[in-house]
Amino acid sequence: MKITSSLFQAYIKCQTKCWLKFTGEPPTGNVYSEWAQSQNESYYAAAIERLRSEVPQDEYAIEPAPESLKTSTWRLGFGVVGTSQNVETRLHAVERVPSEGRGKSAQFIPIRFAYSNKLGKDEKLLLAFDAFVLYEMLGREVNLGRIIHGDNHSALNVKT
Repeated sequence: MKITSSLFQAYIKCQTKCWLKFTGEPPTGNVYSEWAQSQNESYYAAAIERLRSEVPQDEYAIEPAPESLKTSTWRLGFGVVGTSQNVETRLHAVERVPSEGRGKSAQFIPIRFAYSNKLGKDEKLLLAFDAFVLYEMLGREVNLGRIIHGDNHSALNVKT
């Protein structure tokens, strides 16, 4: 069984919802849930474009190969698919902070986007899930994550 970020998100909301999603039960349709999902998707697309415009083209990568994370030279990676033994997520973005000295490895910071102005525990738990998958992939500690949210694109750093 592979635990995906969408299953984890469903579990955070409701254990029954998670079970139904896992078993392949078709959704019954919830107007608010569909609206919130479309808001998140449009916010995600706008936030990606905003970040891309702030960084030179040679310093970001779109959907980079997961196996090249450790050897890459980009500063921002968008749409990174993170997979380990039994967990999988699609990281909204990953910031690669170069090492500060010889023999030290680069630090990776998962970034998640949320359209709401006020964050709840759900967004932080999803970020922690992303950090866990990144840790499993790289074998390196991921101590910090970032959530960019709201109308002003506020950034919240979260210790993972």
